[in-house]
Amino acid sequence: MKAIIVGGGVGGLTTALMLRARGISCELYEQSDTIRELGVGINTLPHAIRELAGLGLLDKLDEVAIRTSELFYLTRHGQQVWHEKRGLDAGHDVPQFSIHRGRLQGVIHQAVIDRLCADAIRTGCRLGSFTQDEGGVSAYFFDRSGAHVHTARGDILIGADGIHSKVRQTLFPGEGGPCWNGLMLWRGATDWPAFLTGRSMIIAGGLNAKAVIYPIAPGSSPASRLTNWAVLVRIGDGSSPPPRREGWSVLGRREEMMPYVTGFTIPQVDFAGLIGATPEFWEYPCCDRDSLPYWSSGRVTLLGDAAHPMYPVGSNGASQAILDARCLADALARSEHPRQALVSYERQRLPMTADIVASNRRGGPEGVIDAVEQLAPQGFTDVDTILNYEAREAIVRGYAAKAGFAARVVARQ
Repeated sequence: MKAIIVGGGVGGLTTALMLRARGISCELYEQSDTIRELGVGINTLPHAIRELAGLGLLDKLDEVAIRTSELFYLTRHGQQVWHEKRGLDAGHDVPQFSIHRGRLQGVIHQAVIDRLCADAIRTGCRLGSFTQDEGGVSAYFFDRSGAHVHTARGDILIGADGIHSKVRQTLFPGEGGPCWNGLMLWRGATDWPAFLTGRSMIIAGGLNAKAVIYPIAPGSSPASRLTNWAVLVRIGDGSSPPPRREGWSVLGRREEMMPYVTGFTIPQVDFAGLIGATPEFWEYPCCDRDSLPYWSSGRVTLLGDAAHPMYPVGSNGASQAILDARCLADALARSEHPRQALVSYERQRLPMTADIVASNRRGGPEGVIDAVEQLAPQGFTDVDTILNYEAREAIVRGYAAKAGFAARVVARQ
């Protein structure tokens, strides 16, 4: 069997490793001229790290990431709504990693080169079209000028080509563009003094105005960390297209963002100082897509953001792409026919990710902050008198179980 993978992001690269581990041949095609380490900080949850550890990548990740130890949910006024341990400190058998997205991608990319050889990845190849028949799939790739550069033939084609997926567009030509909810995300990272444990994560404010801070790598000294920050603010009602195309490398505009920063009080960190010390940062209109009725058509399927782009709450985008890769590789390894494998993969992964997409639109586990802020917009003396522990726990733990990273769920897998 041979698979054609379209897209060289975290999902596509992990799929290549998963297939290689099961003796399945693959070729990966990326439209960019090089696979670049783009983005800023993300969190990769224990259920996904377990899969990467199974591929022998844990030590490499440890070299470039921070093992997250705890998470605080605060109101925008800085009052604590929820606190919990994370990763190994929460009883998982593998860590949660806070990591630069590009460095995560780089670790997986290098493993693909080492195990499949560099020729398994073809860059500068933009998918133009594909056809399929009883014997397989043919994919036609072009360069930026529109010249045909390669034709690939395989048993299946996997669209791991992101929120603007050409594979998805071909399967669903009338879908239209991504859905924008009116939220703009600014994010950056800089060297900054360590706070709390040096491995702590803080999320302050509900879905309409949120601040996020956590370290993603060692800093320039033992007392500092490369610290990731994000500001998420509703600037529209979502009734119009986003003001700028979403992407990983659009520079942010300080004059647009800074008026919102003053609305947060975060006792543990000088948030305004952290942002002011960051020389450049990026912006991203928060977009997703409605869930699809199916991912697979014949010998073609979708994976990662091509299948289920989701709002960046709950630390789940990259993690779910990694879980997709494992599930698809397992299905291909055990099925007698590729089509049977794609059906099995879709039946397992589509309903779960559709639930997560819907939950993220409501705020995901961070919705506990929204619930408290709605009941006590000016703050509180005792959070338990506003929303008791059991109600708060139901929101946070319910999401963890839905997304598959509750400690007891991971232990059963």
